[in-house]
Order: sequence, then C-alpha cells, then structure tokens
Amino acid sequence: MKHLIIVESPAKAKTISSFLGKDYKVIASKGHIRDLPKHTFGITIDEKSGNFVPKYTIPKESSSIVKELKSLAKEAEHLYIATDEDREGEAIGYHIATAIGKDPTALPRIVFHEITKDAILNALENPRKVDMQSVDAQQTRRLLDRIVGYKLSPLLASKIQKGLSAGRVQSSTLKLIIDKEREIRNFKSEEFWTINAVFEPGIEAALISYQDTKIEKLTIGNETLANTILNASKADKFIVGEIEKKERKSKTPPPFMTSTLQQAASTQLGFSPKKTMMLAQKLYEGVKTDKGTSGIITYMRTDSLNLAKEAIQSARDYIVTNYGEKYLPKKPKVYTTKSKGAQEAHEAIRPTMIDFHPQKAASFLAPDELKLYRLIYNRFLACQMNEAIIESQTILFRGQQTVFKANGKRLVFDGFYKATGYTDKDKLLPQITPNTQATLQSIDAKQNFTEPPARYSEASLVKMLESLGIGRPSTYAPTISILEAREYISIREKRIHPNEIAFTVIELLEVHFPEIVDSSFTATMEETLDKIAQGEEDWQQVLKDFYAPFDAKIQASKTAIKSQKVSIPTGEKCPECGGELFLKKGRFGEFIACGNFPKCKYTKNKNDDTSNQQNTHEATSQSCEKCGSPMVIKESRRGKFLACSAYPKCKNAKPLNPPKTLEVPCPECGGTLLERKGKRGVFYGCGNYPKCKFIANFTPVDRKCSACGYLMGQKILKSKTIYECFKCKNKEEA
Repeated sequence: MKHLIIVESPAKAKTISSFLGKDYKVIASKGHIRDLPKHTFGITIDEKSGNFVPKYTIPKESSSIVKELKSLAKEAEHLYIATDEDREGEAIGYHIATAIGKDPTALPRIVFHEITKDAILNALENPRKVDMQSVDAQQTRRLLDRIVGYKLSPLLASKIQKGLSAGRVQSSTLKLIIDKEREIRNFKSEEFWTINAVFEPGIEAALISYQDTKIEKLTIGNETLANTILNASKADKFIVGEIEKKERKSKTPPPFMTSTLQQAASTQLGFSPKKTMMLAQKLYEGVKTDKGTSGIITYMRTDSLNLAKEAIQSARDYIVTNYGEKYLPKKPKVYTTKSKGAQEAHEAIRPTMIDFHPQKAASFLAPDELKLYRLIYNRFLACQMNEAIIESQTILFRGQQTVFKANGKRLVFDGFYKATGYTDKDKLLPQITPNTQATLQSIDAKQNFTEPPARYSEASLVKMLESLGIGRPSTYAPTISILEAREYISIREKRIHPNEIAFTVIELLEVHFPEIVDSSFTATMEETLDKIAQGEEDWQQVLKDFYAPFDAKIQASKTAIKSQKVSIPTGEKCPECGGELFLKKGRFGEFIACGNFPKCKYTKNKNDDTSNQQNTHEATSQSCEKCGSPMVIKESRRGKFLACSAYPKCKNAKPLNPPKTLEVPCPECGGTLLERKGKRGVFYGCGNYPKCKFIANFTPVDRKCSACGYLMGQKILKSKTIYECFKCKNKEEA
C-alpha cells in the first residue's frame, strides 16, 4: 500500500475507493475520534499565561479505529487527510493526525466540493496543509460551548429541575421561540370588514376606496360602517374605469445553500431539517448511478452561492438542448450570498453530473432521496435560465362614492418555471370597454378578525436564524433536534410550540444571563469566530474575554438565584421507608416522591390513590394473554395504554387502540400494512418493522402501477382522486 487516505464516513470511503487503484487505501475515522471528555469539564487554565488548555481524549468506541489508523499509517508511503472542507472537517483532520502521532501541519490535506472521480484526482494532485486558523476557530467554538453548557446547565438543574441544559446557540434559538409565543399570547384581535362585489360578466372585485379615502385592512372596523358603505355601493352607478396590463419579470431563484435547501425541503416536501441533511449526506457521499457509485451533489453544508464555471456551462448546454435557446440568458448568472461570514471559497449545492437527471436517477434512488435530488437538480437548472414573465391585469369600477378593483394575471413566458414547475393558475379578466356602464351583479360585506402571528415552522425558524447570524449551516438542524429532545419544544402540525418549562428557563436566563439569550451576542460571536479563522483575532484572548465575567456571574448566581423547584409536603408517609412524601415537579410534570431521596427512590403519579398507597387504574374486560390477569388502562406521558394488572410480575403492555390494519399486503414482504400516527400525522408502515421498512405517507390501495407494476396509493388533490406509484411516482387518474 503506497497511499492511505483518511476520511470521516464509511460511505465516503467506499465511494472514493471505487475511483482509485490498488495502490490506494481509503479508510474512515467514523467522525470525531478525539474530543473533550463527556463527564468532566475537560478544560484547564494555565496559571502563568491564563491560556485555556483543552484535555482531549479518545473515546472508547474510537480506540480500535485509532489503533488501526496508526498501524496503516506506518505501512503507507504517503498519508492524506481528506475530511470535509469546513471548520469542523479541518478540526477533525487535525485531531486524526494528532491521535495517530503525526504532525498535523506536515501532512498533505486534500479538499473537494464533490465526490466524483475527477474531483478526487484533482485534489490528490493539489494537496495543501491543515489550516490551523480554521482549527483554532473551531476549537474556540467547542470550548465556548463546553464552558456555557458545563457551567450553566448544572445551575438550571439545581434551581429549576433536573435534566435541563443551556447552550450558546441553543438558548438564543429558544429565546426566539419564546418571544414569538409571548407575542401570540399578548395578541389582541381586532375586528375589520371587507367588501367584495361581482360585476357583469362575473368579474370579482374588492373595495379599494370610499369617499376618496383609501380602504386598508382595518379601515372598516365595525358592522355599522360596513353597512353604510354597502348601501352606498348598492346606490352607486358604476362605470368601467382604467384598464391596465403590465408585464413583470419573476426573478430567477439562486441555487441552494444549506439554509434555503432546508426551507424548500420543509415547505415543498414536508421534510424536517434533520431529515433533509441526512438525505443530502447520502447524495453527497455516494450512491449507485448508471456510471457506478458516485456522489451526485456537491457538499451540502455551505453558505455560499458560488458555482464552478464548468458546472454553469454544463447547465447552459443542457438548457439549450432540452428547452431551447429562448430559455437561456445571454450571459451566465452569478450569485452572491448575503449571509454574514459566508465561506465564498465553497460552492452552492448542485448536482455533480448534469446528465444524471431525475428521470434517470429514479431507477437508482430511494423515493425520498429522489424527491430531494429532483429539488436540487431543478433549482440548479432554474438558476441559469431566463426570468419568467407574468402579465398582471387590473380593472377599476368607479362609482360616485366607492371604487372597486379587479385583479387578474397570466403566465406569458414560463422561463425558469420550465424546470421547477409553475403551480399558480391563470386568472384572466374578460375583455371589456373603458368608460362604459358597469352592472353590479352582487355585493357582500364579510366580518374578519386579525390573526395572531404564526408560530415558527422549522423552515421559518431556520430562515430567522440565518438572517440574525445565529449559528452556521451545520448547526441549524442539530439545534432544533436538541430543543425537541430536551422537551423544550414540541412540533405539532408542522409548527413549533414551546413547552412551559422553556418559559421558566428563558425567564431565568433573561434576568441573570441576558447575553446568552441575546441573538446579537450570539451573532457577534460567530463574526469573532470568522475573524479567528481569518487570522484577525487571537483565539485564547477571545476565550479569556468571555470566561472571566461569565464565570463570575455563575458563582454569584449560585446564591443570588432562588430555587424555583416545586417541593410541597403532602402529609403522607412513604410506604417503603416511612419518610415524608413531597409533591415535586419533573421533566414530565408533577409527581410524588419520598423526601429521603436518593436513599429511598419511591415515587408515584400525582393522581394515584393515596388512601392505600396502591396505584389504581381503570379496569377493562380484557385478560392478559401472558398470565391471565385482568388488563387495566394506564397513562404515561405519551398517552393511555393497556397493561397487565399483575405488574411488575407480568410486564405485558400494548396500545389501547391498536393500529388499523389494511387489506392491502406490503409490496416488499407481503406482511400486514398498519395505519399509524407519528409526530407529523398519519402514515402507513409494515407490521414486520424493523425487518421490513416499507413506509408510505398516503393511503396504499389495491392497485398496481401500469408503468412498473408496483403498489399505488390514493391521494385527493383539490377534490380530485388520483393514484401515485410508491416506487416510480407514476400518477394515474381514478
């Protein structure tokens, strides 16, 4: 073995291996192999210099891979670090080199935006060194987050409840969610009326003026005024006023970067940011194609809108060949990002092979992978196409006291919509003559009330984080996942709802640690990290400036902040040790526990019968199929369920309402399909899960696809029933 290449992921290693000969061995570190310890602070401060010294350790799960890497490194003539080209990838490369006893600054470092044969060979011909300034920036981020989390989380646990955590990006994100909820709760709805009319021959128009006063949303604030205007309109004699037709260009969208991909995948495909990044990772690291295994999109953690010249030319060639000259602009389109600190050396997210179009990809990709790839592919083509042209039409109907306006539009030239699709329908206004009499066909007044602002969706929250400069592309999805895992938030009907404990945490942080939840502080820190990466700031000084005042606040808060824990005596005795029982508040609500904890760990539900210290549950007529005891209805934080009354001797439990079975068999294994409920609504899965992982988000029916013979599902779109194949996405009308 002459050459050893070290990457992070096994999938990436497999793809790169397929491009190279026998002289190359590609091995994966499987992510971070050296990090701060999990259960201790892991940072010391040098007494003389005051510098921060991280105590990095190799986790047990990584020890075997480190041993293997050391052995292979001794055999290899040349060793290459090939981790991702971002700060985290740079830091991983640094730690890999250090862990195997090599000088990180001496090893060749290869970088690439896409995992294709040409890109890998070009990278091997042009290696560079590990960028230690980027390593320092990432190291600063890691130490800052450890300082905040390790110092602040125990304080929250001691003052509020166990299991709570805080973080630099996490807490400022939660503050945004809480502020939105406060805005919703404080919202006061206002009444307003709208007046709409229909003029012959069936032209719908809205009131825009009354007695020379422009009508805006809250102008008509009560029914009395609405009826006055309504009667005036009925008495008016109308003429056709100005008729205007204007053409406007619909701006070509830029290619995707991480934040916009997450937003589009959420709104158009219903994917969470976490799912989007998981799928994008697969497409980047390598999938089977008609030309062998290859990465089919460029690196998916990016805040750049740059595109390689070769990629732009390939798109332009494809557009001319497949759509025609009229869709191609005279000059290639160039985009620049507005994101603060964007790494412009990177590329936007695009397909790596323009000839691997979605129709061809359908034979190689899983359904969700194909959906995301199609979104990326079509957006890339669209960004190099001409603008669409839309004609807007307006007609004014003028009376003595009131003026009504009708709006219409039509797509004149589809432009980039040829690639992305155009979902709006034309609304054409009929041809009528100006200055002629207009006949009022009907008119009505409708009462409305202003609505509170909408809660964040995952897509709109990502957009807000990006606009405020909170976090970076790699942090958006993990931040939302952490908040959900910590039960600070819950996602219902695609909207983010804060749980009550989140209010308590944010209220405490706002008073005692306002900088931690201040979005401008977090954004400024991101800019500081950028300056460290550019060599403009000293990373040790940044840590010193932050740590001293922060640690002083932590020490003062230990005595200054009063405990907010609920611990109320119940007047009852513990049945196990005789100690006093207290009403407490935990992560899942209120419960009763022994005051002698942790020596005595007796607990029970707050609503359990305290007269005999026995748990009482609703009886059923069912018997346990394992032991014959009666089954009872119990309740957990996830809802009610059936359990054996002989618990803990018998631990049999099952759903109170078993999932509905479908008559249609699973197309993959022939098993029973079940209707289930998840966080995002109803879905259908195989009863043989996890052996069979067939899943569908619309109803499977007993119908085979005419194109490929696979199972189809039923969808209702605008009162119209269609059938769609779960495999090839072929659609058929009912």
